[in-house]
Amino acid sequence: MIKNKLYLNIWLVVAGGFLASCSSLKTISTNVHVATQKVMAKKQVTSAINNGNTATGEIEFLTNISVTPGKIYIKNESDALNAEPKTAVVSNYELMPSNLSEVEKSNWLQLKYSIKMDIAVESIVNIPLLQKIDEWWGTPYSLGGSTKNGVDCSYFTLDVMKNIYNVSLKRTAAEQYEQSTKIEWNELKEGDLIFFKADGRRNISHVGIYLANNKFAHASTSQGVTISDLADPYWQRRLYSLGRVAAQN
Repeated sequence: MIKNKLYLNIWLVVAGGFLASCSSLKTISTNVHVATQKVMAKKQVTSAINNGNTATGEIEFLTNISVTPGKIYIKNESDALNAEPKTAVVSNYELMPSNLSEVEKSNWLQLKYSIKMDIAVESIVNIPLLQKIDEWWGTPYSLGGSTKNGVDCSYFTLDVMKNIYNVSLKRTAAEQYEQSTKIEWNELKEGDLIFFKADGRRNISHVGIYLANNKFAHASTSQGVTISDLADPYWQRRLYSLGRVAAQN
């Protein structure tokens, strides 16, 4: 009896060890599977970029990659497109209904952008500006882009300033900075340009158009065309200069 009991105990110990080993093997196998999936996903994104296709997900930029359409250059990994904070996602309720009259469209735009800028509805009077911003609203960011399929910050400002303020801007954010007359904070008004520098960058890397109440419209790398707040710590750290370009006669 004692001998049988001893054999039983030994068998239980061995069986327990085997089960623990199986559990460990399962964990290792799962980790390997997940790691393989991550590698495959990264290869798929890289392949899509090389083939000129659009891919969703995080993209890691290598040093000194250039983009021809806008002649804009990425020098550091810190300038990757996922740097900006995400605060909102464009929803269907933010898109203007197609069956509104002209008066109803104006009222709809005033209500939408009074909420976006946190100001009174009656203080919004530049309806053409709202229409132009709303035309681009939610368009995804694309470095060097200039269409509704994808646009970058400097083309967005170029288009808005040309159509609303009759101001002809140059193509890149750095060129627009050089083109503008620098102004002080207390001089800032609707239609002025806001310039930013990304961490470690020598040149201007981002530009937006000032609206009101510390809010500015721009093509954000994380949200597409949207309105952001200069009081946000992310933008405070990168704010570099304020500028104004006179309208052409």
